[in-house]
Amino acid sequence: MTPIKLTPAFMAVLDQKNLTTKDLVLIADDGGGKYSLQGGSCTIGTNFTLIVLDAPDPDYPVAIANDQGLHLWSSDYDLYFLGAGLTLDVAHHNILLKDDAELLDSTIKIARGQDVLDAFQRGIKLSGDGC
Repeated sequence: MTPIKLTPAFMAVLDQKNLTTKDLVLIADDGGGKYSLQGGSCTIGTNFTLIVLDAPDPDYPVAIANDQGLHLWSSDYDLYFLGAGLTLDVAHHNILLKDDAELLDSTIKIARGQDVLDAFQRGIKLSGDGC
């Protein structure tokens, strides 16, 4: 299991949004995944999103271990971009993701998985122009 540190500030945001009991998927938001909201080749490994689900998605089978008991998942592809010492934190009212080497994303988005899938079914791109 890949471990991640979830700071008290991050957990407070999830608690405020009533998301601490949901299944969450951490994705690299690069335009290629099932729930990817934006991006393209120029954003690979620089944009990440937390997808809220009501149940685990078999396409994201990798559990991300944490001390808070949060049900956090990903895939081998998405984890490829993340190094040791993963941390989700909050700074300046934004969720950020970092590892021991660098700040990976300072504006992590949270999106409901079903909303993303519904938008894609209607041909709507939720954000970004791609590249």
